[in-house]
Amino acid sequence: MRCVELFAGGGGMALGLEAAGFKTELLIEWDHNACETLRRNRPLWNLIEGDVRKVDFTPYRGVDLVAGGPPCQPFSVGGLARGYDDTRDMFPEAVRAVREIRPLAFIFENVRGLARPAFRNYVEYIRLQMTHPDFPISNNVSWDKNHARLQKYHLESGADRLTYKVFQCYANAADYGVPQKRHRIFFVGFRSDLEGPGWHFPLPTHAKNSGVFLESWKTVADALKGLPDPRKSNNFQGHCFQPGAKSYPGHTGSPIDEPSKALKAGDHGVPGGENMLRDLNGNVRYYTIREAARIQTFPDDWILEGAWTEAMRQIGNAVPVELARVVAASVHKYLQISLQETTPLA
Repeated sequence: MRCVELFAGGGGMALGLEAAGFKTELLIEWDHNACETLRRNRPLWNLIEGDVRKVDFTPYRGVDLVAGGPPCQPFSVGGLARGYDDTRDMFPEAVRAVREIRPLAFIFENVRGLARPAFRNYVEYIRLQMTHPDFPISNNVSWDKNHARLQKYHLESGADRLTYKVFQCYANAADYGVPQKRHRIFFVGFRSDLEGPGWHFPLPTHAKNSGVFLESWKTVADALKGLPDPRKSNNFQGHCFQPGAKSYPGHTGSPIDEPSKALKAGDHGVPGGENMLRDLNGNVRYYTIREAARIQTFPDDWILEGAWTEAMRQIGNAVPVELARVVAASVHKYLQISLQETTPLA
């Protein structure tokens, strides 16, 4: 099955899609360092470096899946949470890609902040746009007026219109074998002409306290196993010591015997010391690029281009590879079953 990915970043989602069985037809990313990372590791991938708003998706109509993580700054606390008033909100472009490609399914990931009460109505607006991607949004009125029009359209929608069944799901990456407590929201949609069995978000495989059916959360120590101390050796690619880490109240780093705090896209991970680790003696230091990549479950042969700051930004913005794989694999399996029973729309 084939996929198109928007906002590809440093490749976390793309690697997960690849591992789940999807073939990448197109990736779009505007950040040069992230594009260099993608070119370095997958030179045969079809990559557009540029503004997604200028991309025509119609040549890719018929691709099975559209995926991506629209920039999260509008909905994150660190990005001032301006949401729909923020020009960085790229959800309209995600909807446009679905409208022009008409995929069998889509996967969009974002920060948990999108679920804040202040954004409740806007989240419903996003879901309704994804449900009815053909609905003509007017640029001459406010989003809430478009929302009201879309709600009416939803109630009157006929069977002959392109629609998707949209699932809004929440996940902690640590519950799926990622050594990091990273809470995210997923919008997963399936085209309405598919007739497979009911889909549900993958069940957790790990928990804080292990049991009969669940393994224990993976820790920072688990992720870093086999890596030398960067203060003593830098022979491992991307594993150079970064000086300057300091601990103070509220900025204490991630305990090495627990899953990491959610890595941040900022170079120093302020304000909570998210990009630092704390050893059993209470000493702190910054994660190396390779350590942070392991926290995000990138393979060791995945080379991140750019200086430490740029590489950490790519890592902090990424979807954990393993979480992306788990979600994408469940979608891939559902589509395989559904296509055996369905004659899709043209």
